Amino acid sequence: MTPLTEGQHKAEFIVTEAEGTLSRDTITVLAGQNLKAGHVLGKVTVGTASAAAVSGNTGNGTITDVSAGATAKPGIYTVTCVEPAANAGTFLVEDPDGVTVGTAFVGAAFAGPVNFKLNDGSVDFVSGDRFLVTVAAGSGKYKEYNPANTDGSETAVALLLDNTDATAADTTAVGIVRQAEVNAAELVWFTGATTNQQAVALAQLKILSIVARPAV
Repeated sequence: MTPLTEGQHKAEFIVTEAEGTLSRDTITVLAGQNLKAGHVLGKVTVGTASAAAVSGNTGNGTITDVSAGATAKPGIYTVTCVEPAANAGTFLVEDPDGVTVGTAFVGAAFAGPVNFKLNDGSVDFVSGDRFLVTVAAGSGKYKEYNPANTDGSETAVALLLDNTDATAADTTAVGIVRQAEVNAAELVWFTGATTNQQAVALAQLKILSIVARPAV
């Protein structure tokens, strides 16, 4: 006789939740995934990055290799020349809130909330020359939590209520997004999730009042 393995059932990981539907929200699961009830989810809050020189720059160098980093936030990052030099230059990088997040140098790759490389041109940069790096907002769709992601889903923010096959297309589902107790033993993680990565995600969920209890 062929043995059968019982799969994960809808909401079976929930110990308690708020009255009515307060704990739940309708969510969109990003296409390309086949997820189980209790799957730990992140949310795509960061989109692609693009950059351009500000009109009126004296230097005609360029910015290339632009991408969003792991801690990027949507908005406009400003890259401003503060120490010009022949065939070189030092630039201050500020985030959308005006907070300095690093220093970039002409000819070297910059890695941080945004990633890019400044390239020297035939005319040297002068103080005040600027580039703007724009990070688009993400889709707001949900995908499997993984700390290796850089689109916002590296932070755990929800648990999937029921098995959801979004292999072929984005799929509407229900997520537990706040005020719930759940059975830690019945949560579903990305393949290879370490004990430490799980602990970090559970701490992130606890901020949203989703508390994982050990199995008893």
